[in-house]
Amino acid sequence: MITSLNNKTVKEIAALSQKGKERNKKDVFVVEGVKMFMEAPEERICGIYVAGSTEQALLKTCGEKLSRLSYELVSDEVFGKMSDTMTPQGILCLVQQFHHDLTFLLKNGIKERKLFIVLEDIQDPGNLGTIFRTAEAVGASGIIMSRHSADVYNPKTIRSTMGSVYRVPFVSVEDIPSVIKALQEEGVSVYAAHLGGKTCYEAFDYRKSTAFLIGNEGNGLRKETVDCADVLIRIPMEGSVESLNAAVASSVLLYEAYRQRRV
Repeated sequence: MITSLNNKTVKEIAALSQKGKERNKKDVFVVEGVKMFMEAPEERICGIYVAGSTEQALLKTCGEKLSRLSYELVSDEVFGKMSDTMTPQGILCLVQQFHHDLTFLLKNGIKERKLFIVLEDIQDPGNLGTIFRTAEAVGASGIIMSRHSADVYNPKTIRSTMGSVYRVPFVSVEDIPSVIKALQEEGVSVYAAHLGGKTCYEAFDYRKSTAFLIGNEGNGLRKETVDCADVLIRIPMEGSVESLNAAVASSVLLYEAYRQRRV
């Protein structure tokens, strides 16, 4: 059992939780809690740490999976230093990062029925994680995000995905306009959610390959990105509301595509 707060491994895991550069350097990310551990692909897990006081309870809930994998016991005090949550569940693990590319996303699913959400500079980890959950719920082909978006491996983002990060392919790109062009060349219609849209989102047919563009929470989409879209669409709103939360807007559009495809 690890009992020292100065243990090298303890310091490294604390750094992984706090610093994106460390996560990228080690090519891993930290996940906490029973659900996130149980849903993590076994072949990608590269370290498991269990708080001493929770071991017996965890063996009852996660015992079958833990029996197939080795884990390290740590004192409760040490686990508290490693943990990023206010109320730790006593288990965390290190998972290898994913490295999808645009080609993989374009091949994912039925060619004529792709569904993408393209995110430009989304800043809130909670928004990003929620978009992952919605994307999985509607069977999206993947998520494309700009490199200036929130870090998908930020512990807050990971928690917000509720496990969807393991199952929804995603890629981070430098240049959104060039990606839009690549999507269009593959027959994907690209719709930008924009306050300048003249037509309500419900007016279009999303049963064929579709991508929705969602912009930064404060500034929306960049002009050069907007100019690349096939169509600008709007989500109607009452009262004095000017815009919706990025995750909410994504959900509205993705579920309209899902509704149409279910008919």
